[in-house]
Amino acid sequence: MGSFRVLAESLEHVRLFPAKRMIYARLVLAAMAAIIVAKSFWFGRWGGWASRELADFDAFHIVAQRVWIGDLEQVYHFETLLKMQAAVAGAAPSFMPWTYPPQYGLLIAPFAFLPVGVGYLLFTASTLAFYIATLRALARDHFAHVLVVLFPALSVTIGCGQNGFLTAGLIGLICLNIERRPLLAGIALGVMAIKPHLVIAVSVCLLAMRSWVALAAAAAVVLASSLVCTILFGWQIWTAWFGAIRESTSYLEQGLYPLFRMISAYAALSTTGFSPKVAFWGQVVVAALALLAVMLTVFLVATRGFSQRFLLGTATIVSAMISPYAYDYDLSMLGVGLALLLPELGKVASPTERSAIYALILLAGGYGLLQSARLAMEFGQRVDLNEHFAPAIGGFAMMTVLALLLKMLWRAAWPALVPPRAAK
Repeated sequence: MGSFRVLAESLEHVRLFPAKRMIYARLVLAAMAAIIVAKSFWFGRWGGWASRELADFDAFHIVAQRVWIGDLEQVYHFETLLKMQAAVAGAAPSFMPWTYPPQYGLLIAPFAFLPVGVGYLLFTASTLAFYIATLRALARDHFAHVLVVLFPALSVTIGCGQNGFLTAGLIGLICLNIERRPLLAGIALGVMAIKPHLVIAVSVCLLAMRSWVALAAAAAVVLASSLVCTILFGWQIWTAWFGAIRESTSYLEQGLYPLFRMISAYAALSTTGFSPKVAFWGQVVVAALALLAVMLTVFLVATRGFSQRFLLGTATIVSAMISPYAYDYDLSMLGVGLALLLPELGKVASPTERSAIYALILLAGGYGLLQSARLAMEFGQRVDLNEHFAPAIGGFAMMTVLALLLKMLWRAAWPALVPPRAAK
């Protein structure tokens, strides 16, 4: 165990040397820039990539086009969406269901006017820049440390063209502005209507902080954007969306999603052999424990002098553990949580425990990437990942992170919980 603590000590030592911090940060940023450039050619179908499997940004591009065609509700009918995806892929693709709220369709609509490769480049580069700017403001001299720990997860997000940078940047904007500019924080929270399951614990945290201005602003953004969607797409868009959610639940129960890419307790338990019902209740227990972690941190803020930043950091990290639909590309938000926790993490966690947290985040972020590469090497580039079993190790890693957080928070809260007489 003594050697394991070296990971925490090595990463945390970097903050003491500005030149070394700069080198580490530049190396990670350069690597991400190189991946973006390469993937832009891949998405653009240049050269040997003319025939390739669809990825997440392809789905975004298809949906953006349907916004302008005027039949957005059709993407919520999975049989119709599969035909749309097959028309783009030129063959039967591995199906990507669409369950985003209509607001996300509006957000990505402008990308319909760009070739898919150019659209990917603009979307990924701009959302990454937003995320990096927010993360730097939050992490300060821990910035390089956080980048290193999150690099596998960030690479996954770049590789598939997902929106993890956008959602993590919005969560970072909430945390950065909640105390001084609650209206701006509330607007960012409202925009998270595009992926509301990722801010459940953060919303509970804001309730505990009594951030009424932020919560009211968020509600106003959600209501206003919903009204706009209703005017543009008609009432039927909501019926179609709810229908897609119900159908996706069936897909999840049948294991038709790439569960090994998921980081949820549901995926971890499902790939271990538990029935969908048991896996669902396991997810419920984990979600309840995640909210318990937030409540314990609220108690520490009130009784042990911990900061609001530490509370927001805990809420951000456990928010990724509540939904059964969380994927490895959603882990970018852990960078925001880690940036907020690091200044005070040493108060509650030993070097060994901190090393474990860093290692588990690295594992959760990189596992799906490695498994995807292995399957592609064994079965070809157009392999249907849903047809090949692999355990959801990322889900187990995240559950272990939650267990460590609860252990540390409970240990820190214990002196204030136990009456003095009983403590003797």
